[in-house]
Amino acid sequence: MDKEVKKKSTPVSYMRETARKFLDRETSGGLLLILATLVALVLANTDVADIYHHYLSDEIVIGAPEHLEISLSVEEWINDGLMVIFFLVAGLELKREVMVGELSDFKKASMPIFAALGGMLVPAILFFLFNLNMPTVKGWGIPMATDIAYSLGILGLLGKRVPVQLKIFLVALAIADDIGAILVIAIFYSSQIAWMNLLIAGGALLVLAILNRAGIKHLSLYILLGIVLWLAFLDSGIHPTLAGVLFSLTIPIKPKIQNEDYRQRTKSHVQELEKTDLVNTHLLTDKKQQNILETIRSDTKHTHPPLLRLENALTGINAFFIIPVFALANAGVELSLGISEVLSSSLGLGILTGLVLGKVCGITAFSYLGVKMGFAQLPVGLSWRHIIGTGLIAGIGFTMSLFITNLAFADQNLVQVAKISILLASLIAAIAGVLVLRLGKTRSVKQQELGEVV
Repeated sequence: MDKEVKKKSTPVSYMRETARKFLDRETSGGLLLILATLVALVLANTDVADIYHHYLSDEIVIGAPEHLEISLSVEEWINDGLMVIFFLVAGLELKREVMVGELSDFKKASMPIFAALGGMLVPAILFFLFNLNMPTVKGWGIPMATDIAYSLGILGLLGKRVPVQLKIFLVALAIADDIGAILVIAIFYSSQIAWMNLLIAGGALLVLAILNRAGIKHLSLYILLGIVLWLAFLDSGIHPTLAGVLFSLTIPIKPKIQNEDYRQRTKSHVQELEKTDLVNTHLLTDKKQQNILETIRSDTKHTHPPLLRLENALTGINAFFIIPVFALANAGVELSLGISEVLSSSLGLGILTGLVLGKVCGITAFSYLGVKMGFAQLPVGLSWRHIIGTGLIAGIGFTMSLFITNLAFADQNLVQVAKISILLASLIAAIAGVLVLRLGKTRSVKQQELGEVV
C-alpha cells in the first residue's frame, strides 16, 4: 500500500498526470474551438457584422494617464495580451515534454521532431513557389502551423477508433511545430526594434533566471516579473507573445520539497498531531491542530513542481477561454469571396496547397526518412496509415495560421483571402484525415472478423 501511495506521489507520476489532463482538456477545448469558429463566421456574415467589428475595434485603456498607460483595441488585447498566455502554456508544455514525455528520450523525440520539421519546411516551400516575386510571398509562414487544440478536437471525435499513442504523437508533433512557429514569428515577423525595451526585457529575464538558479519557488514573484517582461516586449518591435515562451523557460521544474523530505516531515507532523487531545478537542477550536494540518497541506503543495502547478492552473483557461475567444475575434471573416476567387490567387493556392498537401507530404516523408536513417522509430501501436492520417489533420493550421496572417499582411483584402483559405484548407484537411483514420480502422476490423471466421 505504502509503495502504491509513494508511486502516485512522485514528481514523474505528477508530470504524467499533468500530461493526461492536458490531453483531455485540449481535446474538449478543440470542440469548443469549432463552435467558436462557427459563431464568429455567423457574426461576420449576418446583419450584426458591423456591431461585431465595432466591438473588436473599441479601445480599452489600462493604467494611469501620462505614466504607465496601455491603450489597445479589444482585438489587440486578445492577440497581444491573452495570446501571451497561449504561448506561455505552449512553452510550459514543451519544458514538461522535454523533462518527462515524448521529447525526453532521443528515440521517442526524433519521430515527432522529424515529422514537425517536414511539416514546416514542405508547406513553406510550396507557398514560396506559388508566390515567388510577389508581395504575398511574406506570408510563407502561414501554412507552417498546426493547431493543437483543433487537431486534438478532431481526433477526439473519432474516440476509441484511434489509439492513444496517436494523440500523444500529435501533441509532441504540434509542440515541436509551435517551437518553429514561435521562432519564425520572432525572427521574420518583427517590426523595427526598440533597443531600450529589449534591454529592460533582458534585465527581467536575467532576474528570472537568477531566481530559478537560486532555488526560489514563489510563483507570484515569477508572475510579477513575467508581467514586466510582457510590458517591455509590447513596444519592442518583437511580438509580445514571445515573452510568454521566454517566461515559461524560467519557471522552476524542481519542487520545493523532495519526496523523502516530505515523508519525514509528514511523519513528524502526524506524531505532533497525535500528542494533541484529539478526543476531547474539536479541530475548529484547536489552533495547534489547525496549524499542524495547514503545514501538512502546505508541504503537500510544495511537493508539486511550480512549472506543473502553473500549467495545471492555465491549461483549462487556455483551452476553454483564450483559444475560443481568439477564434471569436479572428475567424470572423466575411465570406464574400467565392472559392474560384480564392483558388485563382497565388496567396490562396499557396495556403491551400501548403496546408492540405504540404503538411501530409512533409510529415510522412520526413518521418519515413528518420526511421530509415535509424534516427527515429515508429511509435508502438501506430502504422504508416496513422502517420498519413495525422499528417492530414496537422494541416489544420487555424489558430497559429490566423495569427501569422495578422502579422504578415496589413492589406485587409489579402487578410480576407488568407483567412478564407485557412478555413477552407483546415476543413479539407480535417475531413481527409478523419476519412483516412476511420476507413482504415473499419477495414482492419473487418479483416480481423474474417480471420476469426476462417
